[in-house]
Amino acid sequence: MPARITKKISADHYADRIDLTAPVPNVQELHAQGKALRQEVAREAHGEWKPDPNRKNVIDLVKLSNVGRQQDLIPLKLERMAASPFAFLRGAAGVMAYDLMPTPTIGRHVVIAGDAHINNFGIYGSAQRELMFDINDFDEALVGPWEWDLKRLTASVNVAGRGNGLNARERAVAVMECVTGYQENMQRLESIGTLDVWYLHAIPGKSNVLRKVPPKATAVISKVASKAMQSDNHALLPKMARKNRAGEWQFLEDPPILTLVSPATKKKLIAALEQYAFTLPRERRFMLTKYRVVDAAHRVVGVGSVGTRAYLVLLIGKNDDDPLFLQVKEAVTPAADPYLPNRHREYKHQGQRVIVGHHALQAASDVMLGWTRMDGRDFYVRQMKNLKASIPIEWLTGDSFNFYGYACGAILARAHARTSDPGIIAGYCGTSRPFRLSLAAWAEAYGDQTERDHAALVAAIKEGAFRAPAKR
Repeated sequence: MPARITKKISADHYADRIDLTAPVPNVQELHAQGKALRQEVAREAHGEWKPDPNRKNVIDLVKLSNVGRQQDLIPLKLERMAASPFAFLRGAAGVMAYDLMPTPTIGRHVVIAGDAHINNFGIYGSAQRELMFDINDFDEALVGPWEWDLKRLTASVNVAGRGNGLNARERAVAVMECVTGYQENMQRLESIGTLDVWYLHAIPGKSNVLRKVPPKATAVISKVASKAMQSDNHALLPKMARKNRAGEWQFLEDPPILTLVSPATKKKLIAALEQYAFTLPRERRFMLTKYRVVDAAHRVVGVGSVGTRAYLVLLIGKNDDDPLFLQVKEAVTPAADPYLPNRHREYKHQGQRVIVGHHALQAASDVMLGWTRMDGRDFYVRQMKNLKASIPIEWLTGDSFNFYGYACGAILARAHARTSDPGIIAGYCGTSRPFRLSLAAWAEAYGDQTERDHAALVAAIKEGAFRAPAKR
């Protein structure tokens, strides 16, 4: 990290005192530092992976990730993870963090997403209501090795490629394209002004400065972008709620995915949102006061998140044409945290950690981001629908699949560059084949491991290894 930081807080992240008179290394110096690190950690070393002989049983690791969650929802989480090897990978961030712990890194930590698989990239709306393509999940965000994010991304490309019918050679090509996106964009970003890096946005449908978009990928992006434009608070209201006899909007239950909460829980949620308001900038706090809560429900979300406490709150403003859906989601200790020894916990509030991750990694964040507490647990708050849409990975084949992997790699590089010295990472990675070949080998080996772990989970479920949960 730059010499300007005078006291380390978390690995080589931020400081509690900054010296704005200290010299700043130039691009050439940083690039040379990164290139020199190849002598300490050869790029070829990243491809050398196989399970440790003393590796914990994967079922024990899965059970560990379920501690503290709503136990009656664990069967649903396991059902979703058992659906495919890719679904298992999505729900097993803790398993992969455990496996990444002994792998080589160059020791230059950044803010990482912690769960940077390809389904955690997507389209959403900026404050100016313009569509963006970016990372869109930050529950696992923390300070850690950039290599962990990149390896999780490449493993997800490999495993998703298997699900799409790609053979080993095609999977290697797809992973190498993903790494190329990371390399090429990091190389570009090292020469861009620091502030300019923070101004960069990826806008679907506009020219790509790094690579021409294949026609099929263009068609898929256009279709998803059109769907995203219809995904907002106004469109969600008639789908999610109806008016009761008293004329108030009420959620439409869809157990176990969406269930109404008790009056007592609703009261707690309102108090939590009133507390959350004070984590917003003053002008947005004023905006929030123009709404009132009319209903609340418990909502099951995602794969890895199933079992965490998540609520959906409907607020109405000046009339029925002024709805606001807020998601109040539990923030737990990130999956990678136990596997980063001696890491300073910069944030005591897990919700605040998630929101800082949002702002650090995402180019343009939701204006309603904040955090709160309820029943002694940490939560973060965001809009439920913010012009959001995901790229259906199963629609992508050939050049369009490879391009999507490339785009995710490029976006991940830009996210990492915001809280690092991109010159060091660019100097280390280079733009040639050795690093790409290493990560292709890593991803193929970990893809094999994921298939074995998925099979073990399916077998354990059939054998009754998971105890029946108590009812809520």
